[in-house]
Amino acid sequence: MNAPWKPGSAGGREPFAAFVCDDDTLEILRPVAEEMGWSVDKCNKGGLRNAVQTLSVSASPNILLVDLSESGDPLNDINSLAEVCEPGTVVVAMGQVNDVRLYRDLIVSGLQDYLLKPFSPEQLRDVLAQAQAVLNAPKNEDPQAEKPHISTAVIGTRGGVGASTIATSVAWLLSNDKERLTALLDLDVHFGTGALSLDLEPGRGLIDAIDNPSRIDGLFIERAMIKANEKLSLLSAEAPIHSPIMTDGTAFFQLQEEFRAAFDCTVIDLPRDMLINYPHLLGDVNATIIVTELTLASARDCIRLLSWLKSHAAQSKVYVVANKVQTSNLEISRQDFEGSIERKIDVLVPYDPRTAAQSAKLGQALVEAGKSSKASAKIIELTNLVLGSAGVGDDADAMGDKKSLLEKFGDLKSLLPSKKIKEDAPKV
Repeated sequence: MNAPWKPGSAGGREPFAAFVCDDDTLEILRPVAEEMGWSVDKCNKGGLRNAVQTLSVSASPNILLVDLSESGDPLNDINSLAEVCEPGTVVVAMGQVNDVRLYRDLIVSGLQDYLLKPFSPEQLRDVLAQAQAVLNAPKNEDPQAEKPHISTAVIGTRGGVGASTIATSVAWLLSNDKERLTALLDLDVHFGTGALSLDLEPGRGLIDAIDNPSRIDGLFIERAMIKANEKLSLLSAEAPIHSPIMTDGTAFFQLQEEFRAAFDCTVIDLPRDMLINYPHLLGDVNATIIVTELTLASARDCIRLLSWLKSHAAQSKVYVVANKVQTSNLEISRQDFEGSIERKIDVLVPYDPRTAAQSAKLGQALVEAGKSSKASAKIIELTNLVLGSAGVGDDADAMGDKKSLLEKFGDLKSLLPSKKIKEDAPKV
């Protein structure tokens, strides 16, 4: 029912029609319809059955309001309505059944929204205004836009390695330098820094999406996301610490689907625990950036992530990024680190505390605050790699697996310089 609406297809069609079951609802509806500039004559008695009969012999309106109160099988009856509705009709239903499962099924079947009776004129007005906004929203039908959508996940091997800094910078470069419509999704629901690093208020968009995944559509995305620049939009949260995430991950999947339709690129700042709980998040990701430091713990977890990605996201091109690399005082040398993970580090980002501090003070992405820094140059190099990842399968050389994980973990300790304690040294 909510098929792509084509300009001109609405010629000769009524802007609105309603079919309701009772006089009380009709009394609420008529003033609201008149207020919105619609004819009150199009507010009919009869419910969904009358709607199906009427629309089977006449053109569908642009916006259709139907009452399911007298329907014994709402889902099946809505499917019957879909058979007589023309593409582009925005359908809003109302009813007395307060069932989340029914609501979700109705939304999946093509409804724009479902109003639970009884409702106030204000609630009805808001729902109809949203339907009108959907109808009038600009439609992307540019046949020249053949650029494939590029989805990138950024995962840190450990907390504090700078994965969020890399994610924010890559998203900023894709939007600003590459001029691509980009969505930045910060999935650290309680402690995410995506909004903070760009000097933005996180808003409630991500929380609302998690609480009501069935409401996620193009209009929701447009309203929930926060603009960082003309081509970069952010969806994040700052949920109360006492509020755990209660979701099966459906919201995250639907968000990714909507991002593919609305943006050229998606960058997901993905905490490690989210990867464990919701592995489907990487099901269609083109590129995965593993951000690490040259430490023993990071080497261990980099091995584990590479192995997991090989099994669960083989389609994704994997890039290992060593971040905040110093010229001295390394816990593990680059050569030893690469030997332990059995692949090369793709990008080495030097430690640049001055640019990092300037970035935090200005509320800008690292690459924006220090455009001429060596760290920014390396992140630009990484962004170019990401842009080339669309359509690239998994790289056998990048995911070598000659040893078992246990054997790899056993070899890690040999990377640390040995420090023998002299037997005659005083014990503290």
